[in-house]
Amino acid sequence: MKMQVTEIAKAVQAVNAEQAWPDVNVTGVAFDSRRLQAGDLFIPLVGENDGHQFIQSAVDNGAVATLWASDHADSAPKNLPVIMVADTLSALQQLGQYYLQKINPKVVAVTGSNGKTTTKDMIASLLGTQYNVTKTHANFNNQIGVPITLLSMEPNTEVVVVEMGMDHFGELDFLSRLVQPDVAVITMIGEAHIEFFGTRDKIADAKMEIVHGLKADGTFIFNGDEPLLRERAKEVTQHQRTFGLDETNTLAGSDVATSRAQTQFKASLWPDETYTIPMMGAYNVNNALAALLVADTFHVRSNAAQQALASFVPTENRTEWLTGSKGEAILSDVYNSNPTAARRVLAAFAAVPAKGKRIAVLGDMLELGEQSDTLHVSLASELNPETIPSVYLNGQHMQALAATLTNKYPEGAVHYYPTEDQDQLITALENEVQADDQVLLKGSHGIHLENVLTALETADQA
Repeated sequence: MKMQVTEIAKAVQAVNAEQAWPDVNVTGVAFDSRRLQAGDLFIPLVGENDGHQFIQSAVDNGAVATLWASDHADSAPKNLPVIMVADTLSALQQLGQYYLQKINPKVVAVTGSNGKTTTKDMIASLLGTQYNVTKTHANFNNQIGVPITLLSMEPNTEVVVVEMGMDHFGELDFLSRLVQPDVAVITMIGEAHIEFFGTRDKIADAKMEIVHGLKADGTFIFNGDEPLLRERAKEVTQHQRTFGLDETNTLAGSDVATSRAQTQFKASLWPDETYTIPMMGAYNVNNALAALLVADTFHVRSNAAQQALASFVPTENRTEWLTGSKGEAILSDVYNSNPTAARRVLAAFAAVPAKGKRIAVLGDMLELGEQSDTLHVSLASELNPETIPSVYLNGQHMQALAATLTNKYPEGAVHYYPTEDQDQLITALENEVQADDQVLLKGSHGIHLENVLTALETADQA
């Protein structure tokens, strides 16, 4: 971005918008003074810490101007332009919307219980073959991150791909109305944040807020295999396109084949082509189908989309294959978990060919509320002794799954350890693992399965 301080002041309806400043150019924005770059506008936000306290750090790092809350007027700096506003977060959002309207790109908004970051990256990669594209950085997908994404656009941006997250009603409504998307995408409905919503029906209601700002001539793209979305889509008046594995979808996937390194599939709109994504797991096919449907909506050439998918690199791929100290293959996903994601990874893990034994190590999935034990038990559908003969469970809620698996697995094949007994789990696991085995580690970050990963990677170095 490049705007003068006077333009910014008018855009955010600053209290002192009529003040005369020297011609100062702003080339970026930052709300973290430590990451601020020379030429940036500092946005002091008030949260657990009050960003106004870090103005000197911002100045030292090269801030050329700052937003400033009017109720902090007495502490406003004297040595750089101050844009006085009632609320700095609201002003940031106003500025993001103003800049979006100024650049006037097409907007693609993406949400979903799982897969939204991967889908966002795929969409940006495919559209990038024909357009100048800006996309959400990392997971800047909330009321702060979305306007930051908008303000990161270069003036020549033709399409901006905006990821949108939420854990309460009203959040997607606000973000959708802020960006007014030309295309809105919902990847799927899962159980993430069910602690706050109570049911998948309510999660679907909240996800549907993404269409509240959808332009009248816009397109709604969603997972047509999900009845909750099909039902709610009947109330949407804009053009609709669906993706999924059911042949009734606008774009249907088929002939899915997966390995450790990649997944291949067919897509109904281009039946003679085989598509490859450099990621394991049949669940990633739906993400790719969503991206292909967006690309088709923007008239991206099919061969260009095919090549872009094959070479695409996600900005966030926490599921990765590593090698343990004995030579075992470790599928590590230890920083996030919810029931839908866990079931999908278990299914993918069970489908990958293995010379030795498959061993699943599962930690508690957090923030599931009153339904936690029931949702942990739901993982049993993807755990079978024929494909995953050994299971290690760690955490308070995993005890419910352990009790269920006892009736499904042979004696001694299911190993349960309370949260505080993770060291004992590590010792037992190290004694079992052999060189040709494959080990899955999946759990919420709060259960700290990264300790198990470190132990497996360094066992012979102790």
